[in-house]
Amino acid sequence: QVQLVESGGGLVQAGGSLRLSCVASGRTFSRDAMAWFRQAPGKEREFVAAISYRGVDRLYADSVKGRFTISRENAKNTVNLQMNSLNPEDTAVYYCAADGKNMNWSPRKRNIRDYGYWGQGTQVTVSS
Repeated sequence: QVQLVESGGGLVQAGGSLRLSCVASGRTFSRDAMAWFRQAPGKEREFVAAISYRGVDRLYADSVKGRFTISRENAKNTVNLQMNSLNPEDTAVYYCAADGKNMNWSPRKRNIRDYGYWGQGTQVTVSS
């Protein structure tokens, strides 16, 4: 059974930091592009960051560039999202995703439809 399990969410004050982690199981994800998306109440799910299967290439949404860093540890089937300088607009449920494709990478990795595996999400709340 393929699973992506997020952790690390919580409540933090504006200006603070959180580190999200996603552990994948049920298959090997070392050849998958991995990503984080988020969904705020009443809004559509949006792209946050993506990382290539080797961890060399990264994409970020303009709203998080310079504040968030995505990384991965293939030996542990883990992808992380370090979030710094958080603001209330970052409040959302954060989802981990894997594309399920073999060594595939392009700017399309911003596209939600390019991902076939999803976690259940972890809540991040930033208070002002």
